[in-house]
Amino acid sequence: MTWHPRLLRVLAALILGAASQGVDAADIPVSTTTSLGTALILAAPGDRLLLEAGTHRGPVFLTKSISLIGHPGAAIAGNDTGTVITVQANNVTVSGLEISGSGSSHQDLDSGVKITKGVAGAVISNNRIVGNLYGVDVHGGIDTQVRGNTIIGRTDHRMNARGNGVYVWNAPGTVVAGNIIRQGRDGIFVNTSRDNRFIDNQISDLRFAIHYMYTHDSVIAGNRSLGNHAGYALMNSRDLVVENNVSEGDRDHGIMLNYVNNTLLKSNLVVRGSKKCLFMYNANKNELVGNIFSHCPIGIHFTAGSERNLLSGNGFIGNRTQVKYVGSRWLEWSSAERGNYWSDHTAFDLNGDDLADMPYRPNDLVDHILWTQPSARLLLGSPAIQLLRWVQSKFPSLLPGGVIDSRPMMKPPLAVRQMVEIGQ
Repeated sequence: MTWHPRLLRVLAALILGAASQGVDAADIPVSTTTSLGTALILAAPGDRLLLEAGTHRGPVFLTKSISLIGHPGAAIAGNDTGTVITVQANNVTVSGLEISGSGSSHQDLDSGVKITKGVAGAVISNNRIVGNLYGVDVHGGIDTQVRGNTIIGRTDHRMNARGNGVYVWNAPGTVVAGNIIRQGRDGIFVNTSRDNRFIDNQISDLRFAIHYMYTHDSVIAGNRSLGNHAGYALMNSRDLVVENNVSEGDRDHGIMLNYVNNTLLKSNLVVRGSKKCLFMYNANKNELVGNIFSHCPIGIHFTAGSERNLLSGNGFIGNRTQVKYVGSRWLEWSSAERGNYWSDHTAFDLNGDDLADMPYRPNDLVDHILWTQPSARLLLGSPAIQLLRWVQSKFPSLLPGGVIDSRPMMKPPLAVRQMVEIGQ
């Protein structure tokens, strides 16, 4: 007797204990005593495989447009070789699972979940992805969504030898949102991509929270970096929107702009960094508005020919050195309407326009000497140094060039004050 293919599908669903929702789409329960591989073979596009609590064995290859949904307590464990779940079809959903047991090959990018090149519409959501070399590898996928996952990387190698929580390569339209990412190497590393959105992620205990390389026309918004070596390391990229992010207690840099151009940096908070709140290296034509850089040894380190940047409405609060700039050119850091707020600027506002009546110059010749000749700090209390600073204060034309804010604000904007309260 010859069985019709449709009848075979329904029979397979019944054998697996499915509550069918019709011939064209079925919910198929999969217990730990049922072979997940067999269920994948028998499933048809549109079906949902509902994995019951317990450990299901991987690796898993999703070659059809199906959904892999875990009940509470459901887990997929790989065999410590290769990738645990490989997505090879469009419109696949992987949700509600604990995923562990990848291999350790950086060459093959062994991952908890891998989205392969050209695959569109994958949704990886609400999973716990633990102990894999890479958490989620979006390797050439299109319009992938990685949402609401907890991704915990490895600690069994030195940090630079670990993998990333989410790795995005040449994957336009990728959205990484609402995830908790910790341990491993970088939280989110994106390389050679465009049109990506990284939103509302919390990232900690890593090298870089978000690491950008050669990626354009993208948004980084609402993320929180806590205690990483660096918060937002943005390199060789352009046309980014970096808005409403927090860097708290990051070691080297809160935000780093390295060869980043035409980018908006708006309403970000960097607080209590161990070295530099903001580092700008050869970064041009960027707009920095309404950010706050607070309680770092250096508020902003600005170097290597960065030009045509607009800084306005920012708050530099409680930094030991507000600005480190070694150069002979004058840089104006104010717009036509206002400059920035500097917590160490003592000045009057006699006309009541909320702008200081005298410009702010954060550095003098002594600062330049100390940066280039650190041993000169031994002379800081000498009469010669005091005389040099007094002469420069009386004759500003003797200053060697540097940053000037011609319209410094007397107080930070309300939004900035609220950000300080949130950060503290």
